[in-house]
Amino acid sequence: MGFRRYAILGTVALGTSLAAFSASAEDVTISVWSLDRDIQPAPNLINDFNKLNTGIKVEYRQIQFDDVVSEAMRAYSTGQAPDIIAVDNPEHALFSSRGAFLDLTDMIARSSVVKTENYFPGPLASVTWDGKYYGIPKATNTIALYYNKDMFKAKGLDPNKPPQTWDELLEMARKLTDPAANVYGLTFSAKANEEGTFQFLPWAQMAGGSYDAINSDGAVKALDVWKKIIDEKLASPDTLTRSQWDSTGTFNSGNAAMAISGPWELDRMIEEAKFDWGVALLPVPEPGAERSSAMGDFNWAIFANTEHPAEAFKVLEYFVSQDDRMFKDFGQLPARSDITIPPTGVPLKDAALKVFVEQLKYAKPRGPHPAWPKISKAIQDAIQAALTGQMTSKEALDQAAEKIKAVQG
Repeated sequence: MGFRRYAILGTVALGTSLAAFSASAEDVTISVWSLDRDIQPAPNLINDFNKLNTGIKVEYRQIQFDDVVSEAMRAYSTGQAPDIIAVDNPEHALFSSRGAFLDLTDMIARSSVVKTENYFPGPLASVTWDGKYYGIPKATNTIALYYNKDMFKAKGLDPNKPPQTWDELLEMARKLTDPAANVYGLTFSAKANEEGTFQFLPWAQMAGGSYDAINSDGAVKALDVWKKIIDEKLASPDTLTRSQWDSTGTFNSGNAAMAISGPWELDRMIEEAKFDWGVALLPVPEPGAERSSAMGDFNWAIFANTEHPAEAFKVLEYFVSQDDRMFKDFGQLPARSDITIPPTGVPLKDAALKVFVEQLKYAKPRGPHPAWPKISKAIQDAIQAALTGQMTSKEALDQAAEKIKAVQG
């Protein structure tokens, strides 16, 4: 039986469940907050849910990214929180650890729709706190290595053999860097914000480090490689101030031969890049080393002070039942490994998507930790200090480790 048939049967089963639910309960209103605009999942899924006339009416409010944590916490503390919210995955532990999110472990265990074994490990870990589930992954993304196949050919490199290790990445970046043509071998973001942490942490993890062992030998080696890339001008000096969006633009314009970025750039790449390109898994420190990658996007959660936990979970079950629409209808990668991404009909994009889905198997959350912003800031400061020559990589990461230790208490 194909997945599509399973999905149809699952939706029918869910619809039957909802119908039975509505027959035994008075109509209730469930409020949902998220960042999603009208072309994104939340308002569309809510509109479709409301058409089912289940006895549960869902109201939607779009909020702004910068306001999510402060406004949600304020609303929770004053008893004005919505029933359901979508939060950025590294912020999830902040709410879970403070008891602001409802423990969904038992509900999920009883659910015929939400199956934890269907999720990639990274997204599932991001909703987990103290061994319990305090949310459900909404969507996900990750990063990989884009490379310009035409430039590879021009420099005598095999366009079908992108770098597999850090040494190969450095070697190829040196061959591809061409100052006379204003071309750098690599572009990425080491900016002093969450993007810098997002891009660096997988390097530390692949070398055996982690956010709470950020000064391990492997993490120091990773930052040394970044330092070498900057010092040898294999990447532009403004790598320290440029966003992922801007650095990918450098690749698209032909001013960089390789770029570390995510699947959110694919449509832009198709439109802007006037050359043949491909996507490869992030290079590892050495052959056989553990793979890792960054993990982005949002999670669903139910606030602990909701008056309608059962109804709110029914809404989340409906959202989950529609996960096979996440890419087809909204261009977002589902957080589940049991869903096949449908072909787009664009060969470059389809090939790239296969790599990003493969990379998702190794993606890890940032944290989870309630004080993630402070931990991330310590890592960002270390990156900047090392890349600008204020400290050695070891000194910078030792300092970051002390800050993180203080945060952890």
